[in-house]
Amino acid sequence: MRLGLALGYWGRGPDPGHVALAQEAERLGYDSVWTAEAWGSDAFTPLTWIAAQTSRIRLGTAVAQMAARSPVTTAMHALTLDHLSGGRMMLGLGLSGPQVVEGWYGRPFPRSPLTATREYVDVIRQVLRREGPVELDGRFHAHPYRGEDGTGLGKALKPITHPLRADLPVLLGAEGPKNIAQTTRIADGWLPLYWSPTRTDVYEASLTYLDEGFLIAPMARAKVCDDVSEGLLPVKAMLGFYIGGMGHSARNFHADLMARMGYEAEARRIQELFLAGRREEAVLAVPDAFADEISLVGPRARIAERLELWRKGPVTDLLVLAPDPLTLRTLAELNS
Repeated sequence: MRLGLALGYWGRGPDPGHVALAQEAERLGYDSVWTAEAWGSDAFTPLTWIAAQTSRIRLGTAVAQMAARSPVTTAMHALTLDHLSGGRMMLGLGLSGPQVVEGWYGRPFPRSPLTATREYVDVIRQVLRREGPVELDGRFHAHPYRGEDGTGLGKALKPITHPLRADLPVLLGAEGPKNIAQTTRIADGWLPLYWSPTRTDVYEASLTYLDEGFLIAPMARAKVCDDVSEGLLPVKAMLGFYIGGMGHSARNFHADLMARMGYEAEARRIQELFLAGRREEAVLAVPDAFADEISLVGPRARIAERLELWRKGPVTDLLVLAPDPLTLRTLAELNS
């Protein structure tokens, strides 16, 4: 199991420690570093900044939002950074949800998410292979565009720049069972949002057919500390926000996933509290047990014991949200 460093997206501003953390992860032998985006900082610019100040560590987006860019624009970002970094780029994509897609990006959330994802990946693959002009008569993505409001002058094109790698890895952040199953067929890897090494049966049916080399790369908050309860507070804050606020009360993919993992009543209660404006109560309502099983928190010996559970399962890459060099170093030593 390889280790990756997940940096997430910015809060009010850039984290001045991110580059140093990425450099330390590279020194410690971490395989990859990952950036993200929500509705603030983008994923590609910080990754490029990190690429310029590292030399070996692979670079991934976990995730870049599909609604933020047309698929050819995303492919341009990926192939450009792949060239500049000497072939270190990995492209992680996600649909996001209706609130963000329609509220932030100002476009409709696809009524058929599986079809929209499949078409998006198809276009990216065409760009990276550069075997001919990009052509797709899709429901959500048309190349060239032939809509009634167009000029009719669109021309199928292939990229001027020759991609460095036709097989640049494409990973998908998928949560629903059908979406995960499709991911195993059309992508090179899967980026689970929550992964419990003791509940792998939750995903078993969706992972029936895996090609050799398929990546399973979940994120997990990690923190070496003496007080487990205190160390879990950032995990619970993240869960409270995602489960309570990242979606509508009637359609929240994160809450649905928590429910499938055995915490349905708790997920609905967190939503209820968060949407009522009682955010601190929503965070406190996150069960310690759930926060604990999807993270690596506590003294070194406890983390060592729990890390073995992750290593025994199908996870190929553990992407750790580790805020300090001590935790990074401890995980590198335990995983060696």
